[in-house]
Amino acid sequence: MYSTVIRSIYTTNFGVKPNEAILVFTDLTPPDEILTDSERCRRLRLRDIAMLTAEVGRSFSRKVCYLEYAATGSHGVEPPLELWHAAFGPKAVAALAKSGLLQPVLNKTAPSELLLEAASIIRKHASSAVNIVIALANYSTSHTRFREFLTRCCGARYASMPLFDASMLEGALQVNWKNLARRTRAIAKTVNEAESVEVTTPFGTRISFSKAGRKALPDTGILTRPDSFSNLPAGEVFFAPVEGTAKGTLVLFWGPTREFSTPVTLTVKDGRVVEISGTDPYADILRAKLDERPENRNIAELGIGTNERAVRPDNILESEKILGTIHIALGDNSSFGGTVKAPYHQDFVFFRPTVTLISQSGAKSLLMKNGLFCEAYP
Repeated sequence: MYSTVIRSIYTTNFGVKPNEAILVFTDLTPPDEILTDSERCRRLRLRDIAMLTAEVGRSFSRKVCYLEYAATGSHGVEPPLELWHAAFGPKAVAALAKSGLLQPVLNKTAPSELLLEAASIIRKHASSAVNIVIALANYSTSHTRFREFLTRCCGARYASMPLFDASMLEGALQVNWKNLARRTRAIAKTVNEAESVEVTTPFGTRISFSKAGRKALPDTGILTRPDSFSNLPAGEVFFAPVEGTAKGTLVLFWGPTREFSTPVTLTVKDGRVVEISGTDPYADILRAKLDERPENRNIAELGIGTNERAVRPDNILESEKILGTIHIALGDNSSFGGTVKAPYHQDFVFFRPTVTLISQSGAKSLLMKNGLFCEAYP
């Protein structure tokens, strides 16, 4: 059964062609990483799924590269050099190194003008880059220059699948992709009529921010066009709120992979988290991560779930796709319309949200009330 669904990823989601170069990769758990037994089991199965995905890919193309590397330990960190070589080719990486741009790009310290120069170098070597990427690393590469250069500069099609679990092959990945794409694009169109957004939940979350000049993007899972990028499972509308405009309170009940013992509350001012309260151990983990650099505190993303087959609340890759949820992320947003660069991007899902869209004239309209859309989306 797993092979059948993976074959569908190649045929339905990617529309793969026989002459295309495919890169499949995963990351390996370091010996000193502290994990529960169930989480360690999931990580081991993730490697098996990645290997199976590469093997299935060889029935569609003779140019399949499979690569494993040591896990980076955080979502949004640039992947290691060997993956850059595999994806872009050694000449592109050598040119970046010769220009002195490679390390600033890897460290996420390159200013905008240097990123433009790096992108120009990558474009000159675009013909050497892979065509299809299936990123089955536990830690997300979605919000990295590695991913952005592959899609925007080389036209690669990229499926990002962090925290992937085998159960997704039986559920959220078996959605009707045409219906999902239609619904997601329709919701994105509605959201793009707004200049600002307010979100509340019955559980204490209340936050607002500006969307002015920012485009809401549909994540449909359809990766047939050059430079396509999507999570798999897919199904969300997302955008980067204008930096410095978010204010309010976020009450977290779920982390990336589990429910908290008690809620963790984030106070947001001027677009950043300024205070964390709560007794669940994750509160200390989050404090430490946000203290690493100020950019990690940024309110980076608002996302709206659109996948009716997504049900799991305990895995953020799937939970943020649940129809009628929203998610809010911290950290990097530079790869999808924002200006904050950070080696960190973490989403948190919120259930039963009420989402109010505010137009440029100040008129308000409800997109969702208590987790239900106020209009019928197909």
